[in-house]
Amino acid sequence: MDARLQVYDEKMKKAIDFLAADYAAIRAGRANPHVLDKLRVDYYGTPTPIQQVGNVTVPEARIIQIAPWEKSLLKAIEKAILTSDLGINPNNDGSVIRLIFPELTEERRKDLAKDVKKKGEDGKVAIRNIRRDGNDAFKKLAKTEISEDEIKDLEDKLQKMTDKYIKDVDAMMESKVKEIMTV
Repeated sequence: MDARLQVYDEKMKKAIDFLAADYAAIRAGRANPHVLDKLRVDYYGTPTPIQQVGNVTVPEARIIQIAPWEKSLLKAIEKAILTSDLGINPNNDGSVIRLIFPELTEERRKDLAKDVKKKGEDGKVAIRNIRRDGNDAFKKLAKTEISEDEIKDLEDKLQKMTDKYIKDVDAMMESKVKEIMTV
């Protein structure tokens, strides 16, 4: 691959990775430990991911269990979950915290599907912006370094790359919507 295209390929891959991480945090009725990825606990004055201060397990399909390595962290973990946008009340039994995920209602499923589609569209916009930046950079090169034909060739390759990544976003979006709407 042309080194000039490599930069834009990497940026598009990062946009896809970001979208995948976003989708992993959206819960679909089943307990997924990734919903905790963005939560931070105050651990001796340092915001620390929950996975680094305790053992996170999924003992049943709709339950996440967090067993902190220090009992003193129970309150901090509970507070982090309550102040997050998870919408779940943690059950603290003095040694572990359990998050019980209720079955999603039809309305909530539709809202989540809408959210997934919006995030997918945002991902596509990010990829198209990367394409635009690439085309602009190629046009600047045309004035000094390379011929019109080479510019056209680079733009065509960048468009093909963009189309491929847009297809990937569509596939991810479809898969996540299907997962959410499955009862």
